[in-house]
Amino acid sequence: MASDRPRLLLVDDDEAITGALSAFLERSGYDVHIAGDGRAGLDAVAEQVPDLVVSDVLMPHMDGREFVRLLRERDLWLPVILLTQVGESWERSAALDEGADDYLNKPFDPQELLSRIRAVLRRASQGAGGLPAATKLRAGELLLDRTSRRAWLAEREITLTPKAMTLLEYLMTHPQEALPRERLLAALWGFDFASSSRAVDHRIAELRRVLGDDPTTPRFIDTAPGLGYRFIAAVVPA
Repeated sequence: MASDRPRLLLVDDDEAITGALSAFLERSGYDVHIAGDGRAGLDAVAEQVPDLVVSDVLMPHMDGREFVRLLRERDLWLPVILLTQVGESWERSAALDEGADDYLNKPFDPQELLSRIRAVLRRASQGAGGLPAATKLRAGELLLDRTSRRAWLAEREITLTPKAMTLLEYLMTHPQEALPRERLLAALWGFDFASSSRAVDHRIAELRRVLGDDPTTPRFIDTAPGLGYRFIAAVVPA
């Protein structure tokens, strides 16, 4: 029955995208509803809160970031994935700063979106759904202040390069999720950045060194063989 399936809300003014995407997600086991812009999305959420929202950023009447801001102002912390159309790092940072749980750059592979949806719903079910909006994150003795861009380990402030700090933030807002190097590379430098995934490995090595994290018996960052990395410590808003 449709009521037994996770309820998704697609917010996008492009009917070609919502038509094809809703059919794909329905076949993948979701109950999908559509809103044509952020204003209609707010009305749809007020009528029945979905399990997750997938929203475009650039839309008439009300864009995706304003839509997310208004959701959070109303204390609605349902998971939101934003579809961005700019590969710049500031655009992705803005999406997360507004309270989105994840983002995906257009054009995208529907299978990649499906994987993101499953991962975000899994985090929400494990009680980690509020992490993207939290200003401070804690994992054991590790504390990250996202506003001041500072971090402490056992109450001692640690020093990280800007990219390593960004990587730590991304890992901590996606705990227990196996993150491919390519996705981490895109999160740090942009989708069109001309670099290899070794750049991610270097920043991971920096994090492990500063955190004193042994890759053979990790407390924080584990290697996902053949894929990338996973933040294995439990993360909570601080």
